[in-house]
Amino acid sequence: MRRAGTVTGAVPRPGLRERKKQRTRDALVRAALELFATRGYEGTTVDDIAAAADVSQRTFFRYFASKEEVTFFVPRLAESHVVEAVRGRPPGEAPLETLRRAVLDSWDDIHATIEQLVPLDLHLRVYRVIESTPALLAAHLRRATELEEELARIIAEREGLDLDADPRPRVLVAAFGGVIRVTERLWSAGDDISVAAMHDLMAAYLDRLGPALAENWRTDRAPDRRTET
Repeated sequence: MRRAGTVTGAVPRPGLRERKKQRTRDALVRAALELFATRGYEGTTVDDIAAAADVSQRTFFRYFASKEEVTFFVPRLAESHVVEAVRGRPPGEAPLETLRRAVLDSWDDIHATIEQLVPLDLHLRVYRVIESTPALLAAHLRRATELEEELARIIAEREGLDLDADPRPRVLVAAFGGVIRVTERLWSAGDDISVAAMHDLMAAYLDRLGPALAENWRTDRAPDRRTET
């Protein structure tokens, strides 16, 4: 028998304690990213972040193990959306199209999720901090490798392949991940760091990935170096 006032299938609302913990976590993330964007990563301490969020250093370490972990909290949200989008793509879809559509079709949902936590402009500014800070860039590349392995396993499962016996899922995801990193770098170095600019650049490069791998790049006008003396 169902209790009065409950709705079957409804997601239970977090309790007061959980909501308070979430507000503290979110305040720490916002404070950290604001400081990173204005002072730089190396110029910001854990004490600075805790003070900006009006909590103790001890409270900071209840939520995050390090400055690096709080830096990548928002990107992890975005990555989880992409992973779930890949899992949800229609069966039988070509693997490259699955990856491409998972990123581009979930674009708006990813940024809506981010905006619930921090201003989108702040998130994009911190991307530049990551690209320009050697320690963060190294961590970003390490995390990208871990994400690629997860995506390769999902693709292998979708295609009914043994990932350790068939190299194609890892090769495909590595090429796909390379395109993402190239577009991130070009976007962060450009004059327009808007969401639209990032989306358009990423879409243009992803659209060329398949042809770049499969086509002969030479044209009739290209000189044949082998015949030159």
